[in-house]
Amino acid sequence: VKLANGREIRSRAVVVTTGTFLRGVLMIGHDRYVGGRHLRDSEEVEPPSVGLAKTLERFGFPLNRLKTGTPARLDARTIDFDVLVEQPSETPPVPFSHIRQGTMQNVPNIDKLIKCYQTETNEETHKIVMEYAHLLPQYDALDGKGNGPRYCPSIFKKVERFPDRQKHNSFLEPEGINSNIIYPNGMSGPYPEEIQLKIMRSMKGLSNVDILSPGYDVEYDFVNPQCLTHTLETKSIHGLYLAGQICGTTGYEEAAAQGIVAGANAGRSAGAASKGDKAPSPLVFGRDEAYIGVLIDDLVTRGTSEPYRMFTSRAEYRISLRADNADIRLTRQGANHGLVIDPNRLDILETRERMIGESIHRLQNFKLLKTEWGQRGTGDQMAGNNPKQFQKKSAEEILQMPHVTLDAVEGIIAKEGEHLLELEQQKVDDEEELNVADDYDGPPIETKAHRINKIMTLLEPSPLSIYDTVEASIKYKSYAARQERDMDSWRKAQGQKIPPDLVYEHSVFPTFSSEELEKLRAIQPKTFAEAAQISGVTPQSLVYLHHFVMKRGKQRDRLRRAEELSTQ
Repeated sequence: VKLANGREIRSRAVVVTTGTFLRGVLMIGHDRYVGGRHLRDSEEVEPPSVGLAKTLERFGFPLNRLKTGTPARLDARTIDFDVLVEQPSETPPVPFSHIRQGTMQNVPNIDKLIKCYQTETNEETHKIVMEYAHLLPQYDALDGKGNGPRYCPSIFKKVERFPDRQKHNSFLEPEGINSNIIYPNGMSGPYPEEIQLKIMRSMKGLSNVDILSPGYDVEYDFVNPQCLTHTLETKSIHGLYLAGQICGTTGYEEAAAQGIVAGANAGRSAGAASKGDKAPSPLVFGRDEAYIGVLIDDLVTRGTSEPYRMFTSRAEYRISLRADNADIRLTRQGANHGLVIDPNRLDILETRERMIGESIHRLQNFKLLKTEWGQRGTGDQMAGNNPKQFQKKSAEEILQMPHVTLDAVEGIIAKEGEHLLELEQQKVDDEEELNVADDYDGPPIETKAHRINKIMTLLEPSPLSIYDTVEASIKYKSYAARQERDMDSWRKAQGQKIPPDLVYEHSVFPTFSSEELEKLRAIQPKTFAEAAQISGVTPQSLVYLHHFVMKRGKQRDRLRRAEELSTQ
């Protein structure tokens, strides 16, 4: 790697994470100046990476332009928070780490929780936004309109796309525990600074607000991610990896996810090469294993024509990809690839898995008559509208019913356990109760102590550290099975043709997003395999499209047969 100052760095593997710096241009109003971003709390600009963009071009990498924006930063001391809607922090805050949950540790700074506040635009705001639209920048991409994030639009784009909306929410977020800088989420718009101030001061609680630094847009180069493998290594240059906005994504989490994969694979590859070892197994996540796997597979197989954001709707296995089971899905992968080296993490994982298994086993094996569930619980909610009096149902089956919670089910189990314990303790001791012959050779006789121990397990509810996982695993069990059947059906349909007369409108496909309908209308895929390659069309929508085409085909076949019979 050759730096701008002439220094050279030699490496067996390199990860390029240029963010918005790759031939970056900053814009406020009609002012354009080169740069990757403004320095924090400063008017100075960090220079762009122009030479690197030219080098990538020289090596044949396909480049294009994207843009993103950041809103003005506001002075908290000039905001009237009393008239705004308070958005407090979650109390108590739930730690991301299962290690903290498992060891009952509080999150750091628990005594310094901050509050956000909600404000909103109004008709006056929208009037200013449209009145001064002619002062917005002219971009390089899309005939001057710029190619920005579809799902994180500027305030101008919101007002333009939704003219009937009377207001748009904005959340005022402190940038730190001890900071007076406020980030007005949802209010990016690179107008001249005096217009940005007009827009802000038209909003509730901000009539006297001061801007600490104006918002701006940045337009930058990105590489078509289809030139990468699933390890994020480039196909044409061994040892070169790309991650983040250079791959066409937008968002912090998207960049972090790619950084993990690219960094892990680059590090493992370089480490093995330096020791003369064979190439290590790559760290690649499947679409059924992690959102990281969905993100990267979408990028390298479909590419992207606009800034890509990760949504749960993009994942066909989203019922199984939950925050509560992330450690179960991914910790061993991390350990197998040398990323998880703390034995404590694996110990806690195994403990959690054991506790989850025990809780689910208890729910599967505890049974009552349906009428008894109804009497002990909330009537129809547990017993159903037309219960069969002598039909037994397990606690697992009851929990799968709508509106029934794990807490409610385990409360009933605990009360039943208390009743059984009371009956058991009324019995005489085993020595007095049983008079077993010395030569008894039958099955083992359950002692009173053993029976009490079994009953005691009914009294213990699922602890907080596993509660969500136990409940979700049971609640979504049937949906996960149906999800798998749908995907099997879809995989078999890849080669089937899509009728050319389909009309891609909301009235026909009400569950499809505007993006999906727009792209399907433009591309008009001839087969389901072609439709699957369209960036932005989700797997769930593809399954829906397949079911729609199959159902329509059967209906037309029935009509044709009826017409043939009527003419005979």
